[in-house]
Amino acid sequence: MAAAEVRSSEKDTGSIDSIVPRAHAARELDERRRAALAEVDNATFSWFHAKVCCVAGVGFFTDAYDIFAINIASQMLGYVYGKNHTLNTNQDLGVKVATPIGNLFGQLLFGWLADVLGRKRMYGIELMIIIVATFGQAISGSGPTVGIIGAIIVWRFILGVGIGGDYPLSAVISSEFAATRTRGRLMTAVFAFQGWGNFSAALVSLIIVSAFKNKIINDNFANLKHVDYCWRLLIGLGCIPGVVALYFRLTIPETPRFTMDVERNVAQASQDIENVLATGGFYVDPEAAVQRVQAPKATRRDFMTHFGKWENFKVLFGAAYSWFALDIAFYGLGLNSSIVLKTIGFGTSPRPGSLGVYQSLRNVSVGNIILAVGGLIPGYWVAFLFIDSWGRKPIQLMGFTVLTALFIVMGFGYKELTKTHTNSKWFVFLYCLSNFFQNFGPNTTTFIVPGEVFPTRYRSTAHGISAASGKLGAVIAQVGFARLRNIGGTNKFIGHILEIFAFFMLTGIFSTLLIPETKGRSLEDLSNEQQEGFVSGMIRPLSSL
Repeated sequence: MAAAEVRSSEKDTGSIDSIVPRAHAARELDERRRAALAEVDNATFSWFHAKVCCVAGVGFFTDAYDIFAINIASQMLGYVYGKNHTLNTNQDLGVKVATPIGNLFGQLLFGWLADVLGRKRMYGIELMIIIVATFGQAISGSGPTVGIIGAIIVWRFILGVGIGGDYPLSAVISSEFAATRTRGRLMTAVFAFQGWGNFSAALVSLIIVSAFKNKIINDNFANLKHVDYCWRLLIGLGCIPGVVALYFRLTIPETPRFTMDVERNVAQASQDIENVLATGGFYVDPEAAVQRVQAPKATRRDFMTHFGKWENFKVLFGAAYSWFALDIAFYGLGLNSSIVLKTIGFGTSPRPGSLGVYQSLRNVSVGNIILAVGGLIPGYWVAFLFIDSWGRKPIQLMGFTVLTALFIVMGFGYKELTKTHTNSKWFVFLYCLSNFFQNFGPNTTTFIVPGEVFPTRYRSTAHGISAASGKLGAVIAQVGFARLRNIGGTNKFIGHILEIFAFFMLTGIFSTLLIPETKGRSLEDLSNEQQEGFVSGMIRPLSSL
């Protein structure tokens, strides 16, 4: 056998190993692997599945809260630290784009590490980063060489790395533990926590601003110190759900699929499946002999060979580009909803001075609650109802098609829709409708599909690549929104930006055609790899020399 395989076996067992070509034993282990996977795929929904959903979901709640709280907090920062009570274009862009840039790095890094080191070993580390970075933002200050906006931007980048890591880890863990018939609903339920995080950020903002009402109104307009309390509380409270979920993430078991296909320990994986499905727990005997099997291994050459085939590459490209196109609009609007609300007169107050500041902050908070309740949250849960019956691909196609039409109407009709207060209500309705079909559409499916369609040894890496493509779209959208929106006057170009969003939604229709329908199919079937004979041999220790 090759020297590299011998060295790998030495590392696995602590003695000189050789691959034992025992055909009968290999067939037995191959059948045992398929039987164990079938047990997971056919399992009834249990308390353990609910636990996985909640543990992963609380992370997404925290992610969404931290990402979208800056939407309101940036306005507060402008009142306190901005010239003429507003952040300049670069400052506003910096605090909003730092997190998506961090997401991109975190998704690639943690996606790869979860395939190399294991899902369990990495799960919880990303949440620690989120907690530290959130707390760091809340206590940020300035000094002779570093301004507070610069410090916040650094912390938000670090926050983004942690949030980015949550995407591939939570998606892959929930998909690998789920039964085939309920996998879509389990992953959608995990992702739907994002809507509640978005809603909670706006609700907490409203509560804080209302609590500080008298103090804000009585502040000197030139020194709104109590608004400084507001943004720090709004951001800082975001670390609480993360702290609650941390213990459960650190104690979640390794997925049997990783143990079986990456660590190549079929016996341990089979035992884990029995324990997890029966009791929700797991046990690894440190004294037990480790018997590893010969199966496809993750290497750079194997990665290039697998994705070098068109039938595999087109799935990765379709998943990645669909997420890219979606996030152009999702984050282009989501991180700037306060600007859009102010532009149509919903967030502005005619009152001068500190009273006007209070009313503007309150209006923007209420406006964001309306957007969340009116479109975001219902969209997630309607997707939950149909994801395993209608399927991922039809929902994504429908979503991109409807969004194309909505953004065309909102973009080309922008001047008319924002001309009067009555017309602005129609604009808000269409805005909520776009939020609804983003979530009952590609925002949900672009998260689910990459967690299903790739082999176990590359599932987290490929999900990270797809998610990072989405965040690249978010960064481009954010930079573009900041640079374009004031062409022709303050916020005068927003209508044309909506037209650009319509174009990207149209391209998403075509990229969706590249992905397979995953409803009702096992993860192994979707991997495009032959499962019979997947285990081709076994490795056993020889006596030491």
